[in-house]
Amino acid sequence: MSNTSRRDLNKAARLGHPSYVWRAGQERRFAMIRAWARVEGARVLVDGAGVGMYSRHLEEAGAWVVSIDIDFPSMAAASQYTANCLTAAGERLPFAAASFDTVLSHEVLEHVQDDAAAMSEIARVLKPGGRAVIFAPNRLYFFETHGHYWKGEYHFGNTPLINYLPDRWRNQLAPHVRAYRKSDLKRLIAPHPLRVIHWTQIYPGYDNIIARQPALGKGVRGFTRILEKTPLRAFGISHFLVLEKIQGA
Repeated sequence: MSNTSRRDLNKAARLGHPSYVWRAGQERRFAMIRAWARVEGARVLVDGAGVGMYSRHLEEAGAWVVSIDIDFPSMAAASQYTANCLTAAGERLPFAAASFDTVLSHEVLEHVQDDAAAMSEIARVLKPGGRAVIFAPNRLYFFETHGHYWKGEYHFGNTPLINYLPDRWRNQLAPHVRAYRKSDLKRLIAPHPLRVIHWTQIYPGYDNIIARQPALGKGVRGFTRILEKTPLRAFGISHFLVLEKIQGA
């Protein structure tokens, strides 16, 4: 592997892969955002926007959107088709308190250096009555989807059962990314004037499998949609969490 390729992989490990495409999985998550938070006519912050796929669709749905990401090249790419792109860290948002009706944090908390500070900033910039929509990796999912390190080398791809190891072993294999138990997210939320409006876990969209083997992929997707209606949703790939800032806070 070339040095350039190795640098690209290490960057992907640290920052994650943003949504480069828009398929059924992204469309479903976007519908969930619109169902649980203000979009049309709202001031929306996409906190960790990547290359701006969700920002673009939020704008098309009638939101006034600001996108931030710590990675300048991602923001440069996003700025080609969505306005108001800023390079900034989620732990230090460059906005006044109570600036936004909605904050979207889509698979971002796991990558920031200080997730407690990032949650604090989300609470700070929300208007009273505003909502934060958060997607974050579930520690109970059967795979670590962000790859792992072995003997100092990063290996991209889904790795089974890493998240079931004790913290000290899991964090040696995946020091670049977090995965959250429900109790972990509760600790992040607890210090802030935020109340839980909705909390569940969702399974993947299986778009890659469907593209290769449509019948198999659609069958798996249909089966896991059924699981989401049972206690077995607890093993889904992501937490889907909607928080509302308490009025008067």
